[in-house]
Amino acid sequence: MKILITGAQGQLGTELRHLLDAQGVAYRATDAHDLDITDETAVNQYFKDYQPELVYHCAAYTAVDKAEGEAKAINQKVNVDGTRNLAKAAAEVDATLVYISTDYVFDGDSKEIYTVDDQPSPRNEYGRAKYEGEQQVQKYLKKFYIIRTSWVFGEFGHNFVYTMLDLAKTHKELSVVDDQYGRPSWTKTLAEFMTFAVNQHLDYGIYHLSNDNSCNWYEFASAILADKDVDVKPVSSSEYPQKAWRPRHSILDLSKTKATGFKIDTWQTALKDFLKVINR
Repeated sequence: MKILITGAQGQLGTELRHLLDAQGVAYRATDAHDLDITDETAVNQYFKDYQPELVYHCAAYTAVDKAEGEAKAINQKVNVDGTRNLAKAAAEVDATLVYISTDYVFDGDSKEIYTVDDQPSPRNEYGRAKYEGEQQVQKYLKKFYIIRTSWVFGEFGHNFVYTMLDLAKTHKELSVVDDQYGRPSWTKTLAEFMTFAVNQHLDYGIYHLSNDNSCNWYEFASAILADKDVDVKPVSSSEYPQKAWRPRHSILDLSKTKATGFKIDTWQTALKDFLKVINR
């Protein structure tokens, strides 16, 4: 099978490449230098030449706060226009597209967990653009997997786990918000489900994938720094203002994904395993 990866140098794309390498699966890896997904003509030509059968679309603009201001246009260009270009090109060559979306498509105002069928209602620019990307995928393709994830951490990028570990080296005390709840997601778990969906020929559609159990950021930080000499203190979001709205309660319902037979570790187990990997 001819496989194309976009955003192959990013946090998730790199994880996915390592997984496919371990499985002995060949693929074509691209980043913005090889394939500018915002250039429709270039995308069409690339697909015409390579004729991929499967596209893992990992390319995204993810600077959530910048997307509210100076990077609003690039957020739109990459997450909406780029996704539209890929969806249309994939449809032309009858390829399957795997699109990674986010819990930010929801406002986080509900106390219930969010199912795959709940109506998105994003409250920041990043979430809006990713939801528009979902709509483009659904508009142009029949063969697609939209996988929403949340609180992503992994070995190959900037993320909350690394930020906490770095801050702990220079601070004796850290304040972390305790009124935003969600589910952490290890890129390894996410990459494994992306390949599982394709290999098991799951029904096309929307899936939610994060690690199991939920927490707030303070609880997550406390677990990350459990064996460090640092005092983690809880604060409210109002004490830590950010440009972009953060959902207060964006816990994704994993029941559809679990029903496929895919095994999902708890975030506590995933974090423990991840810390072992980076401390090797």
